[in-house]
Amino acid sequence: MPSPSRILSRFPMLFPLAMLLLLAFTAQAQSPDFSKTVQDFVHVQAAKVVLTHVRIIDGTGASAVEDQNVVIAGGKIAEVQRGADVPPAADITVLDLHGYTVMPGIVGMHNHLFYIAEPNLDSQRHFDAPLLVPQMTFSAPRLYLAGGVTTMRTTGSVEPYSDLNLKRDIDAGKLPGPHIDVTGPYLEGSGSEFIQMHELSGPEDARQTVEYWADRGVTSFKAYMNLTRAELKAAIDAAHKRGIKVTGHLCSVTYKEAAELGIDDLEHGFFVNTQLDPDKKLDVCSQSEGDETLARMDPNGPEAEDLISTLIRHHVAITSTLPVFEAAVGGGRPPVRQQVLDAMTPQAREDFFLLRQRPASAPAPKVDRPMLWKRDLQLEHAFAAAGGLLLSGPDPTGRGDVLPGFGDQRGIELLVEAGFSPVEAIKIATLNGAIYLGRDKQIGSVAAGKNADLAVIKGDPSKQISDIENVQIVFKDGVGYDSQKLLDSVRGRYGQY
Repeated sequence: MPSPSRILSRFPMLFPLAMLLLLAFTAQAQSPDFSKTVQDFVHVQAAKVVLTHVRIIDGTGASAVEDQNVVIAGGKIAEVQRGADVPPAADITVLDLHGYTVMPGIVGMHNHLFYIAEPNLDSQRHFDAPLLVPQMTFSAPRLYLAGGVTTMRTTGSVEPYSDLNLKRDIDAGKLPGPHIDVTGPYLEGSGSEFIQMHELSGPEDARQTVEYWADRGVTSFKAYMNLTRAELKAAIDAAHKRGIKVTGHLCSVTYKEAAELGIDDLEHGFFVNTQLDPDKKLDVCSQSEGDETLARMDPNGPEAEDLISTLIRHHVAITSTLPVFEAAVGGGRPPVRQQVLDAMTPQAREDFFLLRQRPASAPAPKVDRPMLWKRDLQLEHAFAAAGGLLLSGPDPTGRGDVLPGFGDQRGIELLVEAGFSPVEAIKIATLNGAIYLGRDKQIGSVAAGKNADLAVIKGDPSKQISDIENVQIVFKDGVGYDSQKLLDSVRGRYGQY
């Protein structure tokens, strides 16, 4: 009897059918055994799902394509076809999605699982020590998935064991949430304002910390504001020996220094580079924490050109985190969405309004905040235009500004404000993150053979980017989750747990 491969070689027209049958069989054989907790949020789960008559934004930066069918089987995108009606069948779930857009699931590259709490915060922004960082292990994963985030990097953990165990339970189908790249505990030097962070004692401590947590399953590391160049170098070398990347929210080390030391990524766009701060000393965080540098760095000037060239030459990515800086710009920004306020606890909502208001007694900012905002938008755009890998993440710490999921959507909108087209902004938030993680063959774009990690959106974000907020169904590994049910399950809980 001839082998299946010989049959298919002689009759290639059978290949698509054979592939669909194989994927359907795989789906039945490998269908996850979801807990009731997860099953409550499942909108569609079938051996084969066909999304008919959808608009596709494929994540590559290409223009949207109208009236397409997406066939999902075995957790994968089996086919992308011209739009057509599909007759009902016992083993096929068909969703008629006229007027909807399908795009890749968001790959969030600065997405925390904690909330920053300032005890007894008042209208003058005074609060009692210590500054605390409680985990949002219940609410954050649900908010991310509801917002269309199917893969995320924690980008600094305060409870890495909690994050590792959460990843394990999500992967096992026990809890709802996105795929998680767990970042190890912050690599921080002396002088941290966070009582829950370990302060490194030197390069050897940095090396040991990286090796310890790499052995326990973390898949990335984040350097923080007060470590020395020697500590950063030791951490980078130890991580790279394990094939693990290091990002950084820096201050004591400048962007150029970090690039030359071998760092892989830098957080917060160009807001926290300190190389031109007048009081900057080696291995010491400056007072303005980068504001002075950003004010001095003309996007068309030689310092910016040299910095961008250095970053690209050393293959350093930049993560845009525009949502966390938006509130500091001042008046004229759009109001927060009601859904964001609905997700917060009463105390978190109160803190939100306190932090949105500038106390009358507060001194005027030393550097013009709207100007800094404009500078960063220009530098991020220039970096990408020069060939740099720009990523996206909201930095959702809950300090009155940004929440998981909602912040990821807002980040895409703000990239459009920075001058990117809607489809370019979506690429930054999807395929670029997948490229950085080395997973672009599996996720990040809509193409046959890739994981069926998709967001179904009402409207057309390619023409009106605010439609990115209208997520209805989120597919992860071919299983469709109900966005609204996920949001309802955490209503009034973010800030509590």
